[in-house]
Amino acid sequence: METIRVNLEKLRTDSYGIVIGEGVLDRLTVMMKAHGDADRCVIITDSGVNPLYGEMVKEKLKPAGVPIDVIEIPAGESSKSMDTVLDVARQLIELNASRKSLLIALGGGVVGDLAGFVASIFKRSVPYVQIATTLVAQVDSSVGGKTGIDLPEGKNLLGTFCQPKAVFIDLSLLKTLSDKDFKNGLAEIIKYGIISDEEMFELLEQERAAVVERQPPVMRTLVERSCRIKARIVEMDEQEGGLRRILNFGHTIGHAVEAASDYRLTHGEAVAVGMAAAAKMSDKLGFLDERSCQRIIAVIRQYGLPTEIPKDFNTEDILGFMASDKKAVGAQLYFVLIRRIGVPFVTAEVPQSVIIDVIEGLNR
Repeated sequence: METIRVNLEKLRTDSYGIVIGEGVLDRLTVMMKAHGDADRCVIITDSGVNPLYGEMVKEKLKPAGVPIDVIEIPAGESSKSMDTVLDVARQLIELNASRKSLLIALGGGVVGDLAGFVASIFKRSVPYVQIATTLVAQVDSSVGGKTGIDLPEGKNLLGTFCQPKAVFIDLSLLKTLSDKDFKNGLAEIIKYGIISDEEMFELLEQERAAVVERQPPVMRTLVERSCRIKARIVEMDEQEGGLRRILNFGHTIGHAVEAASDYRLTHGEAVAVGMAAAAKMSDKLGFLDERSCQRIIAVIRQYGLPTEIPKDFNTEDILGFMASDKKAVGAQLYFVLIRRIGVPFVTAEVPQSVIIDVIEGLNR
């Protein structure tokens, strides 16, 4: 018997820049010149973002001198489905998109997840760029290359790792965000403070008025620090082999609560509940002191985010969605807990009784 070995070295780099500031979309033409072989640009956006920014982005791309098309999907989590993926793929085929075509994800987390997933599988992958229009996308989902779509059994159960060619974060776009969407992003910023940056956590405690008013200096600080934390973790663990799991703080129970609500709860609201649950779990297991637990819950509440599970939610349903979580390994479910603010750890050693106790304690 003879064995022939296929030796593959990664000869390309997946490194990319995150451009943060006001008016950064003016740099789109520069980015296009860096991808001078692109034969077409296809903007993938949703019905909420397209009327606001679709034409503006098309205008900024015109100097590139290639055809520019727009594919619009319905706004909302329900668009993260295989039906939408197939619909977008068919539209790309109708537009004669090739492997040299550049996809541009213009929107929030749903658009970014879906467009990135399509980019990773269409004609065995095409390049894409993220233009993050929501705070959640700016501080979290646009960075790191995770893509995903939902199944009835749970959130993000199908997905790939596919790094974008660039990420554009124009802080001026935050002005058009609804309060609800803004709070969604604040949940992720609070997460970063809890798992990695106590100084930023203290800033959130002390500067509530400036944050709520979306004052540019404080928002730039929060977005930049969040992106630096995410980028540093992704550099060390691109495909969630270990360290990157800490980014899931609040997400194990949060995703289950979000799915159990049939996505009536927003991602940020569900993560906020999940973070409160993780803090209480850390406290109950003796890892986190009660004062720190209360500080975490207080910060979540001071930004108008929930820390309790709605009364009509069934514990068994939440546990069922947790069991099908994509982060589970076999029957083993991993939780991100904390020893103190800024010091997280991952463990599978959480008794079922504690999980149930925490869920039912928040289910009021």
